[in-house]
Parts: sequence; structure tokens; C-alpha cells
Amino acid sequence: MTLDSILPGVVMCLIAYFCYHAVQGELGLLSYVRLERQESALEAEAAAVSAQRAALEHRVRLMAPDKVDPDLLDELARYELGFAHPDEIVILNETLKTN
Repeated sequence: MTLDSILPGVVMCLIAYFCYHAVQGELGLLSYVRLERQESALEAEAAAVSAQRAALEHRVRLMAPDKVDPDLLDELARYELGFAHPDEIVILNETLKTN
């Protein structure tokens, strides 16, 4: 066997090896597609968390010590202390109490 007869087979094996890893490898095309999907899912989750954080920051600003929002104060007092006006009807729902 001469080098001329072995070299094409070795080159074909190397090409096949590199092509396989370009598609299936850790940094291959399939991993790239999976990471792109994961990135878009995480960006959507980050947007949802940012919106939730903004809503919570807004509620905190409403309870600032220098100016308390009367509606929020009333809501929190009723929820935490169980207060109600005499002319209100209170409906207790035990399934909502999980704490």
C-alpha cells in the first residue's frame, strides 16, 4: 500500500469527522438552534419578571412614608386586619386561604 492509496481514505475520514462535529458537536448547529430557543424563552421570562418588578415598585412608591395612597392603605388594612365597614357584606372563601 502506498501513500497515494491511503491518503484519500484518511482525508475522507477527517472530513466526515469534522462535518459530524460541526452539526452534532457541543458547539455545532443543533446546539446553536437549542441555545437560540432557550435564549428566546429566557428573554420572555425576563420581560415578565421586569413587568412584575415594575408593578411591585409602583406599589412600594404608593406606600412611601411622605405620601401614602389612601386607597392602597385601605386595601392593605382590610386584607391584613380583616376590617370591614358595617354596611358591607363579607364572603369568606376558605379555598383561597392557603397560608
